[in-house]
Amino acid sequence: MFSQRIAFHLPRNSISDAIARRREAGMAILDLTESNPTRAGFDYPAAEILSGFGNPESLVYDPSSNGLPEARGRVADLYGVAPERLVLTASSSEAYSWLFKLLCDPGDQVLTPRPSYPLFEYLAGLESVEVRQYPLRYDNGWFIDFDPLVSSITERTRAIVVVTPNNPTGSYLKHWELDRLRQICAKNNLALISDEVFADYQLGNEVSLRSLSGVDDVLTFCLGGLSKMVGMPQMKLGWIVCNGPPGVREEALARIDLIADNFLSVGTPVQYALPQLLAAREGIQKQIIDRLKRNLEWLKAQMQRNRLFRLLAIEGGWYAILQAPRIRSEEEWTLDLLDRGVLLQPGYFYDFESEAYLVVSLLTSEDTFRRGIAIVVD
Repeated sequence: MFSQRIAFHLPRNSISDAIARRREAGMAILDLTESNPTRAGFDYPAAEILSGFGNPESLVYDPSSNGLPEARGRVADLYGVAPERLVLTASSSEAYSWLFKLLCDPGDQVLTPRPSYPLFEYLAGLESVEVRQYPLRYDNGWFIDFDPLVSSITERTRAIVVVTPNNPTGSYLKHWELDRLRQICAKNNLALISDEVFADYQLGNEVSLRSLSGVDDVLTFCLGGLSKMVGMPQMKLGWIVCNGPPGVREEALARIDLIADNFLSVGTPVQYALPQLLAAREGIQKQIIDRLKRNLEWLKAQMQRNRLFRLLAIEGGWYAILQAPRIRSEEEWTLDLLDRGVLLQPGYFYDFESEAYLVVSLLTSEDTFRRGIAIVVD
């Protein structure tokens, strides 16, 4: 009776069971996995934000498939592109869904990075699209391993996904990597999808690429949204910037317009409130970046005095990766630390190819972060 696109009934795992037992017993957990900025103790200018939702035009239903022209113009200005090249969505997840609908037939394939956020297989599976992973390798920084990427391309491959900076590796795409990707896409008639939701959160001294919005020789889609840019995931507004050769770009936009017209998912109030939401961007981002940098600097100092863990290089984003000795599995490390009251994420949550890696969120409140890391390195 039901679809078999994805596994709808996920089995519980030992980590979630251990968390539940600890909470049921009333035992404290220092949660170093916090990824929700609205629950991380930042100061949001509430009056200014809420003032944007008083526009009486929000009470009128006047559907616009790609988004209201005024809202599209606001976002287009951020990228320096024409509003006609931009489509509003409810989220980056919906943007992926629409792009998979645009580019793929059932059974087609997209290439995604590994390690990375484990959402791709679900989003692709719900569109009956197959994910094939290409590896990122670490050598004092993260880089695309192009030989496996190229060997993964088949006649059914339709797109290559990059995440810059990647979640959780924190690595931005390099100029030489983009050059190689453009050559591969051109040769194999592939689209390039660039997830740039964390692009504003630079932590290293140098960043190779903040956006692929200037790519014009292959069909390219840049994804962004308010969730990370303004630290407001509840506002449910994302976007797709379409780039590439004029002919194929216009064809892609026309087809996305038809897809968007069938869903009309972006709410009207958030579009009218966009000026106020974007006006809050600078202040909110500064708080987040300051938190990320302070936690990262403190973490680096702690890593220098311990002999057990190694902090991998990070360029941007909200996460840091600790390499742990392979004397235990990632699950054993995670459960042992949870027994001591600290919650981290094991690397296999993000499809790390080898063990043992632990992922921590730099978004965590500083007091919780410092107390938790002190237990980790003790």
